Amino acid sequence: MDTATRLDAGPLAGPDAASLFDLPRPAAESRIVVAMSGGVDSSVVAALAAASGAEVIGITLQLYDYGAATGRKGACCAGDDISDARAVADRLGIAHYVFDHESAFREDVVDQFADEYLAGRTPVPCIRCNMGPKFTDLFRMARELGADCLATGHYVRRVPAQAGPHLYRALDPARDQSYFLYATTQEQLDYIRFPLGGLPKTQVRELAEAAGLRNAAKPDSQDICFVPDGDYAKIVTKLRPEGGTPGDIVHAATGEKLGTHEGIVHFTVGQRKGLAIGGQPEPLYVVGVDAESREVRVGPKRLLAVESAEVIETNAIGDVPREGLTVKVRSMAKPVPVTLEGPLGSGATVRIRFAQPEYGVAPGQAAVIYAGERVVGGGWIDSTQAVRA
Repeated sequence: MDTATRLDAGPLAGPDAASLFDLPRPAAESRIVVAMSGGVDSSVVAALAAASGAEVIGITLQLYDYGAATGRKGACCAGDDISDARAVADRLGIAHYVFDHESAFREDVVDQFADEYLAGRTPVPCIRCNMGPKFTDLFRMARELGADCLATGHYVRRVPAQAGPHLYRALDPARDQSYFLYATTQEQLDYIRFPLGGLPKTQVRELAEAAGLRNAAKPDSQDICFVPDGDYAKIVTKLRPEGGTPGDIVHAATGEKLGTHEGIVHFTVGQRKGLAIGGQPEPLYVVGVDAESREVRVGPKRLLAVESAEVIETNAIGDVPREGLTVKVRSMAKPVPVTLEGPLGSGATVRIRFAQPEYGVAPGQAAVIYAGERVVGGGWIDSTQAVRA
């Protein structure tokens, strides 16, 4: 169902709670597995599931306990968060299990994150995590537990359609997480529920308070759970020391050497700060990173303009219209009009062509395709074509 229905912030029980999970049979006969990270969002999902009358099982994946190592709170699936998830489950009277996935998470997400930066690309580890531990593994566990559905605290909407449910942006644009879920398969979408997609965050916190959850006021976790204080380069060079090898900063148009850097892992396409090459007649941006030569290439903003991008390993969710499409090339970017050259999905490679020049399109990021509010799929940006002079 479209989760736009607004819940009362008072008692959680009632038909509204059950309807959010679109269960295939009566709630009293159903079992819901809830992915519990220890944050307020997944905790409220667990509370709503319990209020629906279904049997509820909470599962927490211990992915990367960097919070304990750094003293940083709010690290998703770290030690403090597991404690919070367990306390919420106890409060709700539901079963709760913790599974150690640190090895798989390091291999599938953290190591790949480091390798992408080492290759001069800009990774999106949260998408890799959703494609692996958070959906694939949880999906399997929930099935093995005989659950009717798997529920998460993501802010997106699952809307039924004749050929299978579609994925829509959250009603609250400030909370929308659809960019990170474009790789959801149709099989997964049939089974997964997103009961918070039609609610503002303020109401979610009200529901947490109404349920007496201890983490009702807990700050939101950071997008990249294993990177303390946003210092990506520190993590990458720890895992891949060669990422700190110095190199040259050169002008992309003239080839002139403008300075040196302390490793390509410090730079990404579109970056302006941290270049340390003052005295230039106009602002300069990173327009390319060459991993082989270890060159960071910079230039004026006009050199960032691209007319198209090649997108690999694509996924499609439902039918993909040929007209009226938009794309987001960064999680915080605004969707812009685009046309597709080639069929989207099944891992195919397609070219997206922008209606107007787009800036700061970085290989390694995801290109997520929308038809209005609906996510129709996307893939990884592999290369770009600059606007012809």
